[in-house]
Amino acid sequence: MSTQSAKQTTYSKQTDAPTYSTLQILKFAIPSLFGILLFLIPVSFNGNVTIGLGIMADLVLTTFGGVIPSFMAVVLVVSAISSLVVRFISLPFLKKDSFLDTLLNVGSIWLAMRVLGAAFAVMTLTKYGPEMITSEFTGGIVLFDLIPVLTVWFLFASLFMPLLLEFGLMDFIGTLVRKVMHPLFKLPGRSSIDAMASWMGSGTVGVLLTTQQYESGYYTKREAAVVATNFSIASIAFSLVIAKFIGIDHMFVPFYFTVVVTGIIAAVICPRIPPLSRKKDTYYEPVGQKIDENVPKGVSSFQWGLQQAVDKAGQVKSIKQIVKKGIYNVVDIWMALIPLVMALGTIALMVAEFTEVFNILSFPFIPFLQLLQIPEAQAAAPAMIVGFADMFLPAVIGSGIESELTRFVIAVMSLTQLIYMSEIGILLIKSKIPLSIWELFIIFLQRTIITLPVAALMAHLFFF
Repeated sequence: MSTQSAKQTTYSKQTDAPTYSTLQILKFAIPSLFGILLFLIPVSFNGNVTIGLGIMADLVLTTFGGVIPSFMAVVLVVSAISSLVVRFISLPFLKKDSFLDTLLNVGSIWLAMRVLGAAFAVMTLTKYGPEMITSEFTGGIVLFDLIPVLTVWFLFASLFMPLLLEFGLMDFIGTLVRKVMHPLFKLPGRSSIDAMASWMGSGTVGVLLTTQQYESGYYTKREAAVVATNFSIASIAFSLVIAKFIGIDHMFVPFYFTVVVTGIIAAVICPRIPPLSRKKDTYYEPVGQKIDENVPKGVSSFQWGLQQAVDKAGQVKSIKQIVKKGIYNVVDIWMALIPLVMALGTIALMVAEFTEVFNILSFPFIPFLQLLQIPEAQAAAPAMIVGFADMFLPAVIGSGIESELTRFVIAVMSLTQLIYMSEIGILLIKSKIPLSIWELFIIFLQRTIITLPVAALMAHLFFF
């Protein structure tokens, strides 16, 4: 290939159309195609509909599932001890490594959650401690049923997510749907990339990306709040985790289709009502407005999207860079997120199992569910509220319900309610995006009330 053909994108003087080298196109297209095949294309495996990532996860779970709880208990203990050491002992070498410093030098709440998660894991594993913690219905569910699935799925999702995010696929798709974002969701075109990254990636990735965009001057306060609370939804991979855990993975395609439809409806309505509609359209004061979405004249959206994708892929200098980033993501999730799941998941299940709190809070949902003709409404009602604590808890509660239709609705709700404090909520409260815990709870209830009738209607159609 000539030196000229390997240069960055150029425009023909006669047509103003972008021209690309074969190498540039392939660098964008091949990794993106693999990403689509792994994350977005449904396949049949062992009689169930899944995705490529799901096949790999199932193989690992089948082979190593028995030892994962013990392994992750060790990881949680290491996370807690190392964070405690960093908190009380000054380690100069740690400041030189930004990744380790960010991973281990955490705030008091995060530190407490890591210590609590490690303690719960050890007690549950050894069966040494209060029964309300070590019970098979509390800590046992989290450590032996939930964490192995999350551990493996997070592993593969983190390692292969760069295929979607780093080689231009999001930039390409985002550019093509820019004209849809404002009329539907009252958002700038640039947010389409963020929204797709959230939907295809993970809620955490979405919130962190949204925070960065807001603090860099690309979103107003309202736009950042809307994106963070309406598009930080779980991907196909995480949706499959929920479907598998609650026992409806054989209906994965209609299940995820329902998640997408209900999610879009909520994302259309919620930005138009308080509290989101009352957020100011002003930019983060320290940086001001930095966004400019003007597309060059004479260039189509497809051409512009392709250029953005090719330029994005061109920023990847080596596979080592991508692998290193993927490994960092895995370590961060295992040592930072899993402890939260263990701690808050166990606490929420303790409250659900040994108290009447969620039953009392969920009482108004019983007639609502009955009106929607959802079987076992009284048993399902707590799942409508418990998701505010953690997105996996509705699936945990719903896994014991006999009606498959009801489990289907609960699984959909666990993904479309979106605001769960164990991860998304804490990230938003810690960010500079102007959202309070009270506003997050209001948005959670709004999304529940809006999406529940839609999920119920589609469930009745699929189970007719």
